[in-house]
Amino acid sequence: MIRRFVLASLVVGSMGALAVPARAASPEPTASAPAQVMFGRSVAIAGDWAFVGEPGGGGRPAVAAAGGTVWVFRRGLPSQWQAAGTLTLPDGVESVGFGAALAADGTTLLVGHVPPRVFARPGQEAPPEGAGMVHVYTRAANGYTAAGVLPAPTEGGTRFGSAIAIVGDMAYVGAPGQGSGMVHVFRRTAQGWAAAGMIMAEGLDETAAFGSAIAVDGDRVAVGAPGQGGKGAAYVFARGADGAWTLEGSELASRRSSDNAAFGATVLLSGDRLLVGAPAANFIPQVAPTEGADAQAQAGGRRRFGGPSGVGMVVSFERNSNSGAWIERGLMTAYDFPASAAFGAAMAMAGDELWVGAPVSGGSGEIYRVQMTPTGEVASMGKLVVDSMGGRGAQFGGTLAVAGSNALIGMPGDIQGEGTVLFLNRAPGGTWRTISTAFPPTKDRFEMVRGKEVICENGVAASFKCGNTGLLAFLPISKVGGGRGSHMSDNWGWTDPETGREYALAGRNDGTAFVDITDPENPVYLGNLPLTPGANPAAWRDIKTYKTYAYIVADGAGPHGMQVFNLARLRGVKTPQEFTPDYLYTNIASAHNIVINEETGFAYGVGGSAGGEQCGGGLHMIDIREPATPKFVGCAADGVTGRRGTGYSHDAVCIVYRGPDTKYQGHELCMGSNETAISLQDVTDKQNPKLISTASYPFVSYAHQGWFTEDHKYFFLDDESDEIAAQRDTTGQNMAAKGTRTMIYDVTDLDDPVLVKEYIGTVRSSDHNLYIKGNKAYLSNYGSGLRIADITDPTNPREVAYLDTYPDDEDQPQMVGAWSVYPFFKSGTIIITSVTEGLFLVKDRSQAVP
Repeated sequence: MIRRFVLASLVVGSMGALAVPARAASPEPTASAPAQVMFGRSVAIAGDWAFVGEPGGGGRPAVAAAGGTVWVFRRGLPSQWQAAGTLTLPDGVESVGFGAALAADGTTLLVGHVPPRVFARPGQEAPPEGAGMVHVYTRAANGYTAAGVLPAPTEGGTRFGSAIAIVGDMAYVGAPGQGSGMVHVFRRTAQGWAAAGMIMAEGLDETAAFGSAIAVDGDRVAVGAPGQGGKGAAYVFARGADGAWTLEGSELASRRSSDNAAFGATVLLSGDRLLVGAPAANFIPQVAPTEGADAQAQAGGRRRFGGPSGVGMVVSFERNSNSGAWIERGLMTAYDFPASAAFGAAMAMAGDELWVGAPVSGGSGEIYRVQMTPTGEVASMGKLVVDSMGGRGAQFGGTLAVAGSNALIGMPGDIQGEGTVLFLNRAPGGTWRTISTAFPPTKDRFEMVRGKEVICENGVAASFKCGNTGLLAFLPISKVGGGRGSHMSDNWGWTDPETGREYALAGRNDGTAFVDITDPENPVYLGNLPLTPGANPAAWRDIKTYKTYAYIVADGAGPHGMQVFNLARLRGVKTPQEFTPDYLYTNIASAHNIVINEETGFAYGVGGSAGGEQCGGGLHMIDIREPATPKFVGCAADGVTGRRGTGYSHDAVCIVYRGPDTKYQGHELCMGSNETAISLQDVTDKQNPKLISTASYPFVSYAHQGWFTEDHKYFFLDDESDEIAAQRDTTGQNMAAKGTRTMIYDVTDLDDPVLVKEYIGTVRSSDHNLYIKGNKAYLSNYGSGLRIADITDPTNPREVAYLDTYPDDEDQPQMVGAWSVYPFFKSGTIIITSVTEGLFLVKDRSQAVP
């Protein structure tokens, strides 16, 4: 049985071998990703003590980032690791990046504190980067205590502490951003650590990043410069009797390396053997056998090494004892041809076996076990297979530390960047096994609000900026069925036709929460419907209802299908339940959204992918008049719109038309938001759907979602990414640069929709979903939360109320915060799902606003 423990927040106190902080080359987080804590971004072992870095951050502008922490573990018997405390910086000290690199030896621990890069928005200057620091900790009877910092350069951007090595009384710190990069050398004295020189190479490019990786063996130091020459390079220096460092031979670069290979991202040095990782390399394939690997490592016969760009490689060099030059001897890479692997992103010796981390291989990461010949060639290769290796994106093998029969494996990407580590132990027979896992506690961003409405006063309700709204309640993700890595997605509402009770149906990336909100100040969580077994957690989960049934789809989730759930099962639930669907419709696998026309009893899956009848991404039409047994009835896609010209719909709204265009009165029409344009189709005859019209607009970025006014005279459309794209506009004509842009179409003539207004909101955040009820439009505008506009004059909307669910982003255009809003409850309760926050219940208090 594998032991799992969630780490509590502990106080510093009660809580060799070189542990090189080999690191995975993680991609910069996208605007839609929450700030990553990256537990396991660095790992180290020293005797009976182990250390895990959680540097926090995420690199995005204008978003609050979690501070860094180093978690300390101590080994007991038999080979069990116990949480033994945390190392943090004092309150008030900027700690993001603390724990980016670790090195431990004997009773000393060095912690790299490297602030993450912050990227400027177009047209703006990036804030200055921190210089970086290395904190020193020493072990005493009660654990590790702070013992100062190593002298560091003061100029910004040096990234001092990105790589660290310590052997005895000598420490080596990389500063790859200090000019072309350098390594600072320190010696321990009776008075503490003192500067003892620097290691530099001549002829470096400005972008060489010399010092990104360091390995030490005796009086030799290997240094990686993964940016040198556009391909990367490595160097070996020897210390002379006078203490000076001299380059042995010349710059090392593989003849098989490719552009942007990041050769030198990792290095491993032992005696006259040097291994250099190039995790982004493309190269010339070569053959090596897998015969001879043990049963646990064996992974399928003789294979040809090689593969496409990005698979990565490790190159071995041997020192010529006569000339002192380092000669390339061999090359290895993932033998099973992954599309990408980042092979070589981490390396460690496990006895006489080389472990190579490939954190992208297979989607979740793998560690390759390599037996080498005395001449540096590959004798055999297999894979490390143990329990709890993580799911997709885990980056298993992104960091490694091995000491004797113990190993610590980092998965910094696990659970959407929260991170997990595995503790392994080698049994007497040589088999490695997982003995425990560890991960940080899940933290809610804001405290729960319930029991009484919080009135908006002085522009604030609880922790949230507001105007003319009341916060009825707020349930953080942990209170609506969420756990590690859970994020909120879309939502919908349902009113029980028998009891009149109101329910929020709140989507998460990993399931659907059901919440009774009849008393909106005291919402009651009733249970969870998890994602379909075998499907992947994904950001997009969408829900609609028909009669007493909910229909739930997910995009990017693989074989998810459409879950059908009888909401009448919620009646009488007293304690939270784990539900199962009543039926699973499998004619679609993944779908971006589900659209339902409750008048006709037809549902429309849109944005289909990953299997089943995808309909070109257009309308996948489903008869749900017998709600528990949906039936596929056909496709409707215009074959013109969308980025691929297939009629892909990202979202749609389907109505029985009662507007002024007499030609179509009484027809069932669907308006699709189709990436590049809106697309109106007549689907009255499911066997013969007809395209009525399409319409685009200036500066299209991504036509996302929209809604008709109740008189069917106007259609409001949001473009999800035009505000972001507008920051790169140099014409000055893109109105989305001034604020959130909503397109308003006059659709009185359905054959010719006319764009009559670009409504610009009061702030510049990105928009996501909008709905219209009466003379109000309710817009979920990501970072600026819910915005409510009076549309009594549809061509001149006027914002009258708001509640900002993500108050710490300065309302900038990025994909964080309010995902969706449901304003259709008779009671007037409005529900909002906010991605990393949870479920909000809000009241519009703008009725009396002139």
